[in-house]
This record gives sequence, structure tokens and C-alpha cells, in this order.
Amino acid sequence: MKKQFRSILNEKGRKELPNILLAAAECAPLSKTGGLADVVGTLPKALKKLGFDARVITPYHRCIKDKYADRVEHMFDFYVNLGWRTQYCGIERLMLDDVCIYLVDSEFYFGDKIYRGGQAEGEQYAFFTRAVLDAIPNLGFMPDIVHCNDWHTAMLPMLAKTQYGGAIQGSLRWLLTIHNIAYQGKFGFDYVQDLLGIEDKYYTPEFMELNGCASFLKAGCVFADRINTVSPTYAQEIKTAYFGEGLEGILSARSSELSGIINGIDTRVFNPYTDPALPARYHKGRLSGKRLCKLELQRNFGLEQRAEAPIFAMVTRMTEQKGFDLVERMLDELMQYNDMQFFMLGSGDKDYEDFMRNSETRYKGRLCAFIGYNEELSHRVYAGADFLLMPSRFEPCGLSQMIAMRYGTLPVVRETGGLKDSVKPYNRYTGEGTGFSFADFNAHEMKDAVLLALECYHKPEIMQSLIRQAMEADFSFDRSSEEYAKLYLWML
Repeated sequence: MKKQFRSILNEKGRKELPNILLAAAECAPLSKTGGLADVVGTLPKALKKLGFDARVITPYHRCIKDKYADRVEHMFDFYVNLGWRTQYCGIERLMLDDVCIYLVDSEFYFGDKIYRGGQAEGEQYAFFTRAVLDAIPNLGFMPDIVHCNDWHTAMLPMLAKTQYGGAIQGSLRWLLTIHNIAYQGKFGFDYVQDLLGIEDKYYTPEFMELNGCASFLKAGCVFADRINTVSPTYAQEIKTAYFGEGLEGILSARSSELSGIINGIDTRVFNPYTDPALPARYHKGRLSGKRLCKLELQRNFGLEQRAEAPIFAMVTRMTEQKGFDLVERMLDELMQYNDMQFFMLGSGDKDYEDFMRNSETRYKGRLCAFIGYNEELSHRVYAGADFLLMPSRFEPCGLSQMIAMRYGTLPVVRETGGLKDSVKPYNRYTGEGTGFSFADFNAHEMKDAVLLALECYHKPEIMQSLIRQAMEADFSFDRSSEEYAKLYLWML
């Protein structure tokens, strides 16, 4: 056990590290739609190396059954009551990478999409919430802390403290991590009350009412013992009206119990020296393989095969949140720099997709728009590009910039949330930096940052130094897990 952990435990009058149960709607590699799954899938493995018994509880989605059914062990089953509804619930167990994962089985709720949308999604995760609470005493594993993630599990601390007060669930400690405050699980109170039996007195601005709706996330922010989010800067931003989405009041009031821990990446998966998806391998001391990855990317996707041409890439959802309106406004001006190439991998709003398809036609041989997503291709883009553009309006953490740096691809980012915390902007006087950044959400500022990146690209000594510094940056989850470990210990 680390000396700092032992010191905190001594202060708390404990000898053993706490047991942790992570509750989440998705968990990589079992089920994944975004970065939440990566965190939930990676954190318990990193905690285990620190001596914690950290386990996961997540829905038994159809995509998990299709791939892992023969490895799952049935533990027990019971029925869950949601108002007038009564539904079967099975608890299954899966061991994966030496981590115990409890799967909440309900074909009715989890036999199709991970997220059904609308009220159906509210019912999905109200069921999951009730199932988790009712399952905890029978798991054969008693957590000290339940680590909730986003609105889908944010009702857990509220129900535990209001409906399970005399039971073991009411004595647990609850951590809520906000991965993206824009998604809150807002529904009519009558609907939520019907599902979960919440008393009328809790439908007030003091507890869970927000703009005429019942907000699952707000309830979590009120009742969780601690709140954290996925970068220190985002933890500060969400206390303001611009970023707080109506929760800035409660988060400011609980400022002393709010913190930010930046996410990490699985450095075994994202490693240009061992990545099986790449046509050539490389490391910071020998970058010739990166040049081959670039040429192969150009060849396979109709770009002019010129190793000296800088490739700017985006691997992202095509939405306003990701700053795509800035790209739309400035792309034609940037493409006037005749040696520049652009690679888009992602999907999103139809208007942006159509814009990129039209741009590909206008800049044939210099721009590729791959509409959709392919995990293996994303690795090849990170390796083959020179720069990754992330001009986000807001970005709680972001993982793409960390992956890009791991592959020696320099990020060009807006200074917000985790982008500000993870990318050190190039300093022309000291040579320090791991990428490029701009402060205001402004198309011309973005263009200036891109032009600075282009200027550095044509100065090999500067470029090689920045690539080396980017590849040396530590974004492993080992660092993040130590911060979570200290947070857990202080919650005891």
C-alpha cells in the first residue's frame, strides 16, 4: 500500500482500503458509445494495481450478450417494482481482465439499444437504479463507496438516503462523476414519481426541480457525498452560468465538495509501437514508421501522396459542441494553403455531414470526409495525421487529444475543460509545448492557431521537439487512478 494512502487511512481510523462499486450505463469493451465507457472500463483495472477491490455494475445490454454470453455466470434474480410495473431482473457475473463486473439483466429494458431516448430511456435507467439498490445486499461484496456516473445513475444517492435510510444502502458513501453536464435526464415529475415513488416534497428547486422538470443529475448533485468531474478546469467552468446548464447554483454551493480529475487513456491499447491497426510501428526515438502511416492513409483514402503535405485531422462528432460551426466558417480559407490536407472521421448533424461531403468534392485529393466511425481507422488517422483539430465550444475532458499526442500528432485545441488541462501550448521563446491552442470561441482565433501550427511544421527542429514532448506526456490512467484513490479515502 502506498505510504500516502496509509497516512490517510490512519487519520480516518481504518486499516483497509475501501471497496468500490462503479455504477454506469456503459463499460468498455463490453458496451461503448463514448468516453464514459472508457473511464468505467479502465479505472477499476488501475485501482486494482493500487490494492483496491473495485468492481463494476452495468446493464446486460444486447451487445454484451451477443459477445460474452458464454462467459457469464448467473448469480441470482428477483423482481423490480417501478410503480405499477413489475419486471424480472437477473444479476450475472463476468470476470474480465481480472475485474468483476456485475451485469443487470432485463431483456425488456436492455435487449435493444443502450440508450432508447426520451421517456423510454428514463424508464430504462430508473429500472437500473432500483435494480442496483436492491441487488447490493446480495452481491457477496459490500462496497464502502458507490461511484455513480452521469445522470443514468445519479438518482442512486437520493433514493439510498430517502428510501433506504434504515437499510445497508443508506449507510454507504456516494460519489457522483459528471462526464457531461449538458445531459441531465430531465423528465416530468409525475412520470419520475410514478416510476420511483419520490415524495412531493423533493420536487422543489432545493432538491430536483429544474426549469419545470425533474432532473436526475440535479438530484445526484444534491444528495451525493462528493461530486467530481473529468478535468480541473471543467470543475471550475460548471460553476458558471455559461457552462453550468442550470446547475451552477448547487455546484457553487457545494464548491468545497466538488473537484476535477482528468481522465486517462489505456496506454496499452493506444501505443504506436505495438498497435496492430497500424501499417507501420514507431516510437518517439524512431519516427520513420509514422511517415509510412501517413503515406498509407493518403493512398487508401484518395489524398495526394505527398509526405511533405501537412495533414490536419478531426476524429469527432460533427456538432456545434465540437466547434464544427467554426470549421464550416473557416475551412475554405484554410484550404487556400495549397500544401494542406484535411481528414474528417466522424458523423453527426446532417448539415455538417453534407458540408464535408461537398468540401471533399471541391478539394478532391486534398480532403477526405469519412462519414461514420471505425475504431481501427481512428488509430490509423491518429498515427497518419500531423495535427488533430479540436475547436470545442466546451469539452469536459476529451480523450482524442491525449491519444493524438501518444501517436505524435499535435493537437490544435480551444482552451476549455480538459483540452486546457492536457495540452500545453507551444511557446516560441522557450520551445516548450505539446500542441497549439486558442482562448476564445472564435473562427479567426482558430485560424491563427492553425497557421502557427503550419509555420512550425515547416521548421523541422521545432516540429521534432514538439512531437517528442507530446509523446513523452503521461496520460495513463495510473495517474488518474491515484487521484481517485485519494478522493475515495477522504470520503470515508
